Amino acid sequence: MIFSKFLVKISFLATLILYLNSCGIYKPTDAREFPPDPEKRVQKNLDEGRGIKFFKDNTGNGGTFDFATSNELWRASLDTLDFMPLLSADYGGGILITDWYNESNNYDESIKISIRFLTNEIRSDSLNVKVYTKTCENLNKCRINENNPEVANKLISTILKKASRYKQNKINKKKKVKNSGTSWKKR
Repeated sequence: MIFSKFLVKISFLATLILYLNSCGIYKPTDAREFPPDPEKRVQKNLDEGRGIKFFKDNTGNGGTFDFATSNELWRASLDTLDFMPLLSADYGGGILITDWYNESNNYDESIKISIRFLTNEIRSDSLNVKVYTKTCENLNKCRINENNPEVANKLISTILKKASRYKQNKINKKKKVKNSGTSWKKR
């Protein structure tokens, strides 16, 4: 009984290995083509546009990547919270979390802000802002509340205004570059 289970497992693994090998997933490579230093291998893969692909495309690139500086909401949020120390800033996950902050060394009361990006569009429902308030009676006895809608609404309003200005400046810059390029061609 034990031998038959072992035989079934071995035959399954052998079939799986043969199947994967015949599908072209495993491709033998020449070690001389790849640098031994991991950092150089990573850089070579980035230069060649390699990455994980689930579907074949004929572009040969790993995908398109937008930088955080091109996202107006992200930039506006960072600029709005620049006075607070950041605990976590994850552009890929779309979240900013500040550390506890207190003004004028008042250690009895601190705030912490969490901003989750729901979309890249500049809309009032694109951000989920939570403001936590920590009030301490002494060092060991603190209470944390999430109710601070006034500050959260003010933050959302400020971030959206800044993001709108950044987007308008970007559009104006593109128009200026486009107009300067066409006026040069007319001369």
